[in-house]
Amino acid sequence: MRHRIRQGGLTINVVAGTHVVFFGLDVVRSRRRRLRGFGFLRRDHVTGETVWLRGIKTFEKTEPHPARGETFSTRDHPVQSFQWADYGVEPGRDYTYTVVALYGDPAALEPRNSVDIAITTEAATGATHSAFFNRGSVASQEYARRFQNQPPNVAGQGAYDWLSRGLLEALVAFIGRAEQGWSVHGAVYEFQWPAALAALKQARQRGAVVNVLFDDIEASSNGKPVGPWQKNRTAIATARIKSICHGRTHGKLMHNKFFVLSRNGKPVAVWTGSTNLTENGIFGHSNLGHIVEDAAVATTFLDYWKRLAADPPIDKTYRAANVTATPVPPPPWSAGTTTVVSPRGTDLDALDWYAQLAGEARGALFMTFAFGMEQRFKDVYRRDDAVLRMALMETAGIGATAKADLQAIRNRPNVVVAIGNRIVTNAFDRWLEEMAQVTDNVHVRWIHTKYLLADPLGPDPVVVTGSANFSKASTDTNDENMLVIRGDRRSADIYFGEFLRLYSHYAFREAVKRHTEQPGSGGPDTWQPQFLVDDDNWMTPHFDPADRGARFARRVYFAGAMAT
Repeated sequence: MRHRIRQGGLTINVVAGTHVVFFGLDVVRSRRRRLRGFGFLRRDHVTGETVWLRGIKTFEKTEPHPARGETFSTRDHPVQSFQWADYGVEPGRDYTYTVVALYGDPAALEPRNSVDIAITTEAATGATHSAFFNRGSVASQEYARRFQNQPPNVAGQGAYDWLSRGLLEALVAFIGRAEQGWSVHGAVYEFQWPAALAALKQARQRGAVVNVLFDDIEASSNGKPVGPWQKNRTAIATARIKSICHGRTHGKLMHNKFFVLSRNGKPVAVWTGSTNLTENGIFGHSNLGHIVEDAAVATTFLDYWKRLAADPPIDKTYRAANVTATPVPPPPWSAGTTTVVSPRGTDLDALDWYAQLAGEARGALFMTFAFGMEQRFKDVYRRDDAVLRMALMETAGIGATAKADLQAIRNRPNVVVAIGNRIVTNAFDRWLEEMAQVTDNVHVRWIHTKYLLADPLGPDPVVVTGSANFSKASTDTNDENMLVIRGDRRSADIYFGEFLRLYSHYAFREAVKRHTEQPGSGGPDTWQPQFLVDDDNWMTPHFDPADRGARFARRVYFAGAMAT
């Protein structure tokens, strides 16, 4: 849901997803003098609770010694930014926000302009599309406050529930629809988390037909198993579901994570996304599950499953069948949801199409990259134009030039990139220690999603999401699937809010890391969090078109340059 309002020189553009309400703000020149920031008051129409939302930064003049982990009302210590978000909302609920522009002395802030905005968050499930994101931020102050930074297997079920944030629950509920007369066909790379395997076993006990393909491609390095095949076998044996599971042994990487539901032999819905069924996949690094309630899409997935079930080698015949079944772009591109499966031909047609969609963004582009940025997307991100481009990454990438390439992209005033990290702490600051990962020996710590948002706030947004890492291997070698969703504002709003949630979370943490690693910085022990600015100079970079943090570009786009 979107709502944009202009009142008293203040522009407020609100975008509500399921768990995020995002605010893009702007203020006319005549109302900027002595502006100290914005306060946010939220009324929950279900509980009747009215509260000032809270932040961490303070004015040194009024709160010079905040305690570790302490938060403060935005009425007294306002937000000094033109973008902000509330992450404490529930799906499908009515809220009214009062946004207050605060002026003057930090010790006696004066509210000069208040704007009320009513908003309804998106319901957890939609008629066609439903997206479920886990918390994706075990390295957070909130986790540290709630669970004393203990790993979830020590902190208990509450920690798992908080980290899952409905992701595992949605998958279990999806599989839970299957009973007598239904069937479940799954294809999963890492197939190990007990609750997920138990849900499939229970579906079989209810009378559903259940068939799961799992990555059983034996590989080793220095005498140790490589890939998930050994852990998959162990988990399947422990769950006692061998009869409904079959290994994919002849591929290169069976990287899918999907389940197709059929009723009376007719496909009706599919679950897909980036989530591997492991402890780290569900509860650790960022992941999502996406449900499509569409018979045509589900049928395409089931047909793909049948090709996978034959356990074909990665050869011309198998590739050609995938290309024929899911041509890109589809002729014509008229359906709201297009399925793309891999491996495909060596011409990398799907990767070219994704890069084309990225390059066609006219207002903004947002992408996540788990293993670095492929050259096609580097070429898009380094364009010299006014399109806002943001990226959220696990690492800078692999190779001698990866960091230099990324820095060249970051040098543009319309581009910002964040790389996952945790906060640096020392004996003098106000931050709680943050945990880096939920379990030992993880391959990915922070960012595992693979999605692209082109012009998400425009009238015809494009969302690309699935299992493929926007890479060569994910196109011509691996078993993968992607969805290209066009014109679905509900999906765009949900993905947009979740992207900005994690971007904001990790951008600050990376900024701290980069600062403390600079020569002469003195390292982590010298880092001190900044206080709020006592005058109106905090706004300067937001109105500077050359600002290297793209704060100008973000203000313009988020305040509604392309909103409707």
